[in-house]
Amino acid sequence: MEPLTLSTARLTLRPFAPSDAEEVHAACQDPEIQRWTVVPSPYERAHAEEWVNEFSPASWREDRAYTFAVRLGEDGPLVASIGVHVRGPGAYEIGYWTTKEHRGRGYMTEAVDGVARWLFTDVGAGRLEWRAAVGNAPSRAVAEKAGFRVEGTLRAALDIRGTLRDCWVGGLLPSDLGLPCRLPYLPAVSATP
Repeated sequence: MEPLTLSTARLTLRPFAPSDAEEVHAACQDPEIQRWTVVPSPYERAHAEEWVNEFSPASWREDRAYTFAVRLGEDGPLVASIGVHVRGPGAYEIGYWTTKEHRGRGYMTEAVDGVARWLFTDVGAGRLEWRAAVGNAPSRAVAEKAGFRVEGTLRAALDIRGTLRDCWVGGLLPSDLGLPCRLPYLPAVSATP
């Protein structure tokens, strides 16, 4: 897919660029980002360089993942990272982190909503999935505010630096946002009265 830029009321979501390396490196020094995400720990400058120069552009080019640097306005500071991983035809998984100094302001919920609407309307996604290690309450709060329904806990389903962890899983459908779906959806109906 050709990289693109999305905008929300307060944010610009654009593909990572080489100029983002310093801010990515600084953000990923946060112990909470290292605790809950799959970023390397310790997080070195070389990791940020590889992310912005190699992984992110290749992921777009190869349709594996679509990663966005989330900024306040067009030229404001980096407030977050959000990525969507392609899991199969019409199936995607979202992940994100927010810089310590910009948490609690609704930026990530706004970014998740913008990305979800793009996926459902322009990409044709039928479902967007969210996963987070059990205990990552801030990530869960963002997902729920963005409309995800937490669907359960998966045992040993999240590999964070070589350790399997239980994770919460949630799903978001186009209809949850009042959008049409590219395929009809037939939900399960209970057979009990």
